[in-house]
Amino acid sequence: MTVEGLLHLAPGSALWAWSILVVASLGTYAWRGLGVLLSGRLQQHSPLFGWITCVTYAMVAALVVRIIVLPVGVLAQTPMAYRVVAAGTAVAIMMSKKNRLVPAIITGTLLMMILGWLDPISLL
Repeated sequence: MTVEGLLHLAPGSALWAWSILVVASLGTYAWRGLGVLLSGRLQQHSPLFGWITCVTYAMVAALVVRIIVLPVGVLAQTPMAYRVVAAGTAVAIMMSKKNRLVPAIITGTLLMMILGWLDPISLL
């Protein structure tokens, strides 16, 4: 059942938009509240928590690889070599020392911008 059918609201009206916002907020905050209630009972070093952590990291890594290999929008118009060089440089900086995430993100972004601006491949 849709929100329109449940509340009998015309799609596109201001009340319809606000009702969508309220329903989405309730769904989000219900799960957050459940997380707060259960957080005191979870043990960080349990095998289940370790598995959840590994799955989370794997999902983030898969999304990053998908963005690099199969981008959409403006990023899809950049050569694959540029994306790989910028991502590889950012990973190298991040792994060089501890707590280097921000410099890695800034460097990767700037390198991507510079490569796109200079675009030496299109000059050939």
